[in-house]
Amino acid sequence: MRSKPATWAMMVGMLIAALLLPAIHAIHASGPPEFKGNYEILQDERSTHQRGKVKLVEFADFYCPHCHYFDGEGLPILEKEFGKKLETTMVGFPVIRGKLPTPFDMYEQAKLMGKGNEMKKVLFRTIHKDKVTGVLDRSIREVLIKEVGLDPKVFEEGLASGKPAQLFEEGKKWGERIKLQQTPTILLDGNIKVEKIDPDNLKLLIHSILDADSKK
Repeated sequence: MRSKPATWAMMVGMLIAALLLPAIHAIHASGPPEFKGNYEILQDERSTHQRGKVKLVEFADFYCPHCHYFDGEGLPILEKEFGKKLETTMVGFPVIRGKLPTPFDMYEQAKLMGKGNEMKKVLFRTIHKDKVTGVLDRSIREVLIKEVGLDPKVFEEGLASGKPAQLFEEGKKWGERIKLQQTPTILLDGNIKVEKIDPDNLKLLIHSILDADSKK
């Protein structure tokens, strides 16, 4: 025969379970939110979404003409549309073989010095408009470094430290983990992968992510 305290504890436990079960079921039944547009939810990646803001990561190859086009034409459309509600950055992911990693290392070093976006634009222009597709030797680098407003000596010391190359390798591993097949590929809020790089598709998707916040 059970004692009264044990019986009471069992009854309280059953009551708590009865109250929590519907809520737990509702959470599991609802699943991930449904957004508009063409995208893929990566089940093994954690969402980094913050209410009222979308984080956009652009996986790109500096030698890729499609990446150059998106960065110069598509990304500005999104930045104009969403303003401070959109936070953007680029991760270098080489898909064109036989190219030196120097632009990727330069971009990472510039990011460390607070000028990543400026360096990104200069590198895309240098490679695709100025047609400097060979070795970016120290003399060429110095011109570009000064153009974005950084100290060449400090910049070169940073490059030599190996930290930019390490960050570049980490970015490549990230891209491989999420099974990137092409560049540019967009990752929104850490786990929403977009391979259809159409500004209209991205606008529709980002709007629906932000709209979902207002319904919570």
